[in-house]
Amino acid sequence: MKKLSALIFSMLLAVSVAACSGTQTSSRTEETSAQNTQTEQTTEQETASEAAPSTITITSLDGNGEETQLEVPYNPQRIAILDMAALDMLDNFGLGDRVVGSASTSLDYLQQYVTDETVENLGTIKEADLEAVMACEPDIIFIGGRLSASYDALSEIAPVVYLSTDSELGVVESVRKNAQTIASIFGVEEQVEQKLAGFDERIQALSDFAQGKNAVIGMCTSGSFNVLGNDGRCSIIGREIGFENLGDTGSTSTHGNESSFELLLEWNPEYIFVLDRDAAIGTDGAQLAQEIMENELTMQTAAYQNGNIVYLEHPAVWYTAEGGITALDYMLSDLECSFFSFLFQSFLLLQI
Repeated sequence: MKKLSALIFSMLLAVSVAACSGTQTSSRTEETSAQNTQTEQTTEQETASEAAPSTITITSLDGNGEETQLEVPYNPQRIAILDMAALDMLDNFGLGDRVVGSASTSLDYLQQYVTDETVENLGTIKEADLEAVMACEPDIIFIGGRLSASYDALSEIAPVVYLSTDSELGVVESVRKNAQTIASIFGVEEQVEQKLAGFDERIQALSDFAQGKNAVIGMCTSGSFNVLGNDGRCSIIGREIGFENLGDTGSTSTHGNESSFELLLEWNPEYIFVLDRDAAIGTDGAQLAQEIMENELTMQTAAYQNGNIVYLEHPAVWYTAEGGITALDYMLSDLECSFFSFLFQSFLLLQI
């Protein structure tokens, strides 16, 4: 409890100060110095140009989701984005000004790429506008799993980098691995560990809370509740944070495995984690996850009776951007806030 509370309430602020100084000499000395400086800068630029490769080979995925060696331009200037996790990373690395086209997204923290009139609309993360992609003349294209079927068609336009999260490797390690791959393309490898600082400690604190507890992890979609295993979405809850996932069968379909509230009552989990897919994709007229979940059967479970049903606060992040750096921060924050709430309620009960 102490670790988690300290984690949530502690914030570190780092302030860096830079100073510069100069000296003045005679006009002739200044002229000579300026000429020397210009010569040095030209030499440095020529050396850097000679040292930097024109292309780099990375490990990516092909249209079948299999690892492949892919040659891409080094430090590309024109980027087409059809995957929000990749856009999330590029944004973190300060490379957003190179994005010439992007898929649409509802994610608040990436809205500048939707509203910027200089960034072409390339369709969605599920269906690309190939003509728009071609028209923006990208040097490189980033996609996610939803567009794997379009891999070959997009590859005719520019090299296609297809990265994904690997549930067996874990979300955090997948983020680190993919961040290193993207950073290597742009020569910003030194930023990776800085951007990922603190995630391991946060995972450990959440894991301490989850120790010895069980849960059912699921997704509300089209009025039903589907169960997610440790090989599907939200796998971080069972695999890395360590809740015993009662619904883990080792084979999870794209939108979770069909379940029933009778089965949920039979499992009687201590915790229930709910991803609202309809809210994530903005389905008009859809029932809220809370309306679906809080029924006569679910209300008999230990999770409901102890106030331990967690509705993930940022469903669009979990559903469309898992694998991004900022996305991971949001995901962990959703869990931290929920667990802190549970701890606080338990503390209040102890005081009564």
